[in-house]
Amino acid sequence: MRVMRLPWRGDDLACRELVELVTGYLEGGLSRRERARVRRHLRGCPHCSRYLEQIRLTIRLTGRLRWEDVETMPADARAELLAAFRAARPG
Repeated sequence: MRVMRLPWRGDDLACRELVELVTGYLEGGLSRRERARVRRHLRGCPHCSRYLEQIRLTIRLTGRLRWEDVETMPADARAELLAAFRAARPG
């Protein structure tokens, strides 16, 4: 597990922890302290910054996904995508 060392603070944030917090960060569901930790980590970690941008792009693109797009996907890709959506559904 990779840990970004933040020399000016004692509350280091591991890259793995950032991945777990990214949804809350994007949806505004983190405390002020947690948002600050995420921002500090992003300033010092190009890998997590890139990951965050990929998640933002995914959100933007899936908002445009139409059933016709899914129907024309290769069967294995369609099955994987639908399984992911089912797994993410609450309840």
